[in-house]
Amino acid sequence: MKNVTVSLDEETALWTRIEAASHDMSVSRFVGEVLRERMESSENFDQARRSYLTRAARPLRSSDCRMPTRDEIHQR
Repeated sequence: MKNVTVSLDEETALWTRIEAASHDMSVSRFVGEVLRERMESSENFDQARRSYLTRAARPLRSSDCRMPTRDEIHQR
């Protein structure tokens, strides 16, 4: 576990204290969990993006299927 000092404006510090108390946590633990969730979310997004980008490209339509015209889409 590593200790860090964080500077917050008054409004953010008040919100953080209230949120931590409403979750029955210390401010330190609350901030740590929020940051961990953010880190995991970012890692999951990066993993999903890499997975998507490594897939082989596929054509949007097959040769036997035509795309609708603009008038057909808008029923003109």
